Amino acid sequence: MAIAGLEGFQVGPLVLFGCKNTARACGCYNDPLMTWFKREKKPIEAPDQRRVLTEGLWIKCNGCKDPLWKKDLEGNLQVCPKCNYHYKISSYDRINLLMDAGWIEHDASLYSTDPLDFNATKPYKESLTSLPEKVGVREAVVNVEGHMDGVPVVLSAMEYSFIGGSMGSVVGEKITRAIERSLENRSALVVVSCSGGARMQEGALSLMQMAKISSALARLDQARLPYISVLTDPTTGGVTASFAMLGDWNIAEPGALIGFAGPRVIEQTIRQKLPAGFQRSEFLLQHGMLDAIVHRKDLKTFISNSLKFFMA
Repeated sequence: MAIAGLEGFQVGPLVLFGCKNTARACGCYNDPLMTWFKREKKPIEAPDQRRVLTEGLWIKCNGCKDPLWKKDLEGNLQVCPKCNYHYKISSYDRINLLMDAGWIEHDASLYSTDPLDFNATKPYKESLTSLPEKVGVREAVVNVEGHMDGVPVVLSAMEYSFIGGSMGSVVGEKITRAIERSLENRSALVVVSCSGGARMQEGALSLMQMAKISSALARLDQARLPYISVLTDPTTGGVTASFAMLGDWNIAEPGALIGFAGPRVIEQTIRQKLPAGFQRSEFLLQHGMLDAIVHRKDLKTFISNSLKFFMA
C-alpha cells in the first residue's frame, strides 16, 4: 500500500504515524482503515454550558473536614453525624425545634434606627434596610410565646445572621419585654443566645442593655420564675457578660464558643499561652461556668423536664 509522503516506509494498515501530511490532505481521514482516528465522543461543551449536577449538594464539615451530604445534615438538625459538630441554625428553626406547634410571635414590629449616624465601611442604615429582606427578621432576636412539652414558656431566640447577633438597643428592649411578659403571665423564660456581643454601631446605648436586661432578670428571680439560658456557638462579648450567664440553668450545645474577649486579646493581656479547647463549652463545664452540655436533639426534652421541676 503506497501512500504519498511515505515512500521508503513499510506501512501496515494502522501504522500511519510517519505521514508528513495532515490526514485530511492526504486522504487518510477517509480511509476505512482509519476509523479509529475519528472522534466518536461528543464535542466538549463551552464552560457556560456545563452543568455540575452535584454542585451545592455536598459541603465540607467544619469539624472533621469530611464531605457531608446536605440532606443528611438537614435530617440531623444541622449536626454532623460523624463528628457531632453543631452548625448554626436560624432563630425560627430554633423556635420550631424547641416550641410546640401554635406559638405566637411578639414585638415583631420593633426595629433599630441609627441614633449615632454611624458610618464605617458600610453605613449602618444600609444594613438595617437590606438585612430584613435577606435574613427574614427585622432585628437580631425573635420573641415568641407558647408551650414546650405543655409547659407555658416565653422564648427569645437570637439570630446570628443579623449583624452577628449583636445586641443593640432594640435587642435589649425585646429581651426585656420577654422577661416582663413572663412576669405578667407567670410563665418560664428561655433565652437562646448566639451573638458576637454588644453592637458597636450604637455605642454606649448597646452597653446600657446589659444593665437593663440584668435588672429585669432580678425581678424575675424575685418572682421565683425559672430562667434557662441556652448558649450556642458563638456567645461572646456583652451578651456573655450579662444575661447569657445569669440563668437558673446555664446550658450549652457541644463545642460552642463562649467567652467575653477573644483568645488573642487574652493572651496579649496575661502574656500566657491558653490551654487547648479554651472558651469551648466543654472547658467551661469542667471549670464550673456551665451546668450542662446538651446535644441539640435532646434540648427540648432537657429544658421541658427542667421547667416541670422548677414549676412544680
